[in-house]
Amino acid sequence: MTSAVAERPRPLPEHLRSYVTRFAVSATDGAPGEPYTYVPDPAVQLVVRVADGGRPGALVIGPRTRAAYHASERPASCARFSLAPGAARPLLGVAAADLAGRTVALAELPGRVARRLVDGGRDLAPEEWADLLVRVLPERPSRAEAERAGLLRAGVAALSVRPGLPPARVADAARELAVSERQLRNLFTDGVGVSPKHFARIDRVRHVLAHAPTSPWGELAAASGYYDQSHMTADFRTLMGVPPRSYFTGRLPSTTPCRAARAARG
Repeated sequence: MTSAVAERPRPLPEHLRSYVTRFAVSATDGAPGEPYTYVPDPAVQLVVRVADGGRPGALVIGPRTRAAYHASERPASCARFSLAPGAARPLLGVAAADLAGRTVALAELPGRVARRLVDGGRDLAPEEWADLLVRVLPERPSRAEAERAGLLRAGVAALSVRPGLPPARVADAARELAVSERQLRNLFTDGVGVSPKHFARIDRVRHVLAHAPTSPWGELAAASGYYDQSHMTADFRTLMGVPPRSYFTGRLPSTTPCRAARAARG
């Protein structure tokens, strides 16, 4: 199997928790040229990467709707900040949907906060960007932003696999939040970057990836919210490129160059 991307979670400063859900320092855990994989991930991510002779680059990686398999040119040191639902527009100046499936330089984005980060982070090591974010981000979101983010987070929670609970259907989640399905779709498109239905698919596959080594396939399918094992296999194949058994035995798609590496060099 390809190497996973090794991540070392770091404590998240209290000031950042309205905007960032996770902060980690990461590098590929294999030698240069060894394949590694990025699994589907619905979060918009700010990545500060140092490679190619020590040149830093600040990138934004949009929601990743399918797995990507890469061969690393060399291990790269980077800090990765997963943005909270609804944080892309106030911080980066664009809707999350405009970033889906894309990797762009932070300097190309129009948000005032994005410009301040670029200016303030030119000479900083990746892990020092947590302190920069504390200095640059507003102490708290506006009331309207906070209400919208709260609604989005509740929708994310309802559509996610939870211990002992299957994810809610989109119609039930909308009813629980007292919004229409159309309003929920619009909220997710702007603040998460994918539709509620696609978010739920990504979350189910991530649950399978996390629990497959310890759970029988049939039990895992039921716990993940699938109708049956064949439904799980079809969804997994669509998002990961191969069925579960192939993935976990190392029979994977061909690798491609890493877009983040190309964007950092550009």
